Amino acid sequence: MLLGFKRTKQEKHIEKIEEAQCKYNQIKPATNTIFNIILAFLALICIIPYLFVIIISFTDEKALTLYGYQFIPKKLSLEAYRYIFDSGTNILKSYGSTITVTVLGTIIGLLLTGTYAYALSRKTFAYRKFFTKLIAIPMLFNGGLVANYFVISKVLMLKNTIWVLILPLALNSFNIIVLRTFFNTSIPESVVESAKIDGASELRLFFQIVIPMALPGLATIGLFLTLAYWNDWFNAMLYIDDNSIIPLQYLLIKIESNMEFFINNATVMGIDGVEMALNLPKESTKMAIVVIATLPIIFAYPFFQRYFVKGLTIGAVKE
Repeated sequence: MLLGFKRTKQEKHIEKIEEAQCKYNQIKPATNTIFNIILAFLALICIIPYLFVIIISFTDEKALTLYGYQFIPKKLSLEAYRYIFDSGTNILKSYGSTITVTVLGTIIGLLLTGTYAYALSRKTFAYRKFFTKLIAIPMLFNGGLVANYFVISKVLMLKNTIWVLILPLALNSFNIIVLRTFFNTSIPESVVESAKIDGASELRLFFQIVIPMALPGLATIGLFLTLAYWNDWFNAMLYIDDNSIIPLQYLLIKIESNMEFFINNATVMGIDGVEMALNLPKESTKMAIVVIATLPIIFAYPFFQRYFVKGLTIGAVKE
């Protein structure tokens, strides 16, 4: 009887603790509404600058000079976009090249990063410590730009090929460490052992069991890779001379540089050159370049958003 009384008393105590936890974990409707308003306001603050950039890109250059930046422009104009497409005759090819590099690079990068990180997450992998130290070395130092250039252009012979835009960014130490930690915290060892008992090979285990369970982490790394490939222009500047495969970002930088050079040296060309320089849509073209460079990647983000937050926070709290 005494043990039964103690057990009942302990159960009541546990119930009180659970009720207290539920009470403190709940948000009142009024507080929830206030939080939603604050978050909506913060989201609006983040969106307004980009909308402002779009508006300026469609504003006439003379109106910008006379009245400055305005949310409601005095005069609309497509001159900035017309100038970009006239200056960069290969801009559609550059879009195709950038999209191809981004898609292929993201797929290859996910495959390499996923297999490497999964191997490091397995405690049965004999050389796990060695390869973990190996990926830490590039995070501390590297061979330098000159050595990198000679290896890529002279040894691997990748110059003026699309692979020179894909392979250097495909594997990253930071991405490997993030995904390895994700595998350690989200893939139960019992699941792996059960699959092996059922006769699953390592490849089947990875592609049919591990990948479906690791979609949030893979989506997070996929977003990192997509942004890196889409915004990359430095490798193109070093290794690409062929205009048929030049990426979008580097082409836009060249267009802006050519405009700046023409404006700064307009006096050398005489009165006609000065007049042409004054009529160039300098400010609106800069904003149009931002819109052209960022708009496609903004539409790609919702495809990753479903898993992005979960991929970043998983493993932060462990039961």
